[in-house]
Amino acid sequence: MANSGQVCAAIKRIYVHESKYNEFCEEIANVVQKNYRLGNGFEKGVTHGPINNKMQFDKVCQIVEDAKKDGGIVLCGGNPLQRKGYFYPITVIKNVKEGTRLVDDEQFGPVVPVISYKTDEEAILRANDTKFGLCGSIWTKDVEKGAELATKLDCGTAWVNTHLEIGGTPFGGTKWSGIGREHGPDSIISTYTEIQVIMESKL
Repeated sequence: MANSGQVCAAIKRIYVHESKYNEFCEEIANVVQKNYRLGNGFEKGVTHGPINNKMQFDKVCQIVEDAKKDGGIVLCGGNPLQRKGYFYPITVIKNVKEGTRLVDDEQFGPVVPVISYKTDEEAILRANDTKFGLCGSIWTKDVEKGAELATKLDCGTAWVNTHLEIGGTPFGGTKWSGIGREHGPDSIISTYTEIQVIMESKL
């Protein structure tokens, strides 16, 4: 979770097929707990720092508490550190769905929901059912199918088996995530069009 989730292109929601849901939830929680440490950036071994300001810290705290009240189950994290500063651990929450702030809003913090789905079509519809549309990613062993699904995401950049690789390609979003594109040769004409970038990384 780059920069403690404080990146415009950070992963906001994770959709996992129901056949792999429990296994994935267990694994992601284990990975977070074993490999990431929150703290002062000058401390040895720290991988993630605090939230930028109190207003955003309070928002993240409220979003997590709302998710708990809506039946969300915290797999790791879930409470701010009891120390000076705006330190909130990487938090993964399952059993949440649309209508919960964590799913509907931009949390812009180290918190992510894991959501179960039955079919690819359902996953795409739910992923697109938002007022935001900056970026998204498809993760699969079938790269060709992943590229096909990526074209159905209503967002400015869709990655396959990678995320946050921007480079010099046109970058920008759809819907509330902006108008036009920056970078690349099409940045001028893109003011009047919706260009989508598909970027693949073969597993």
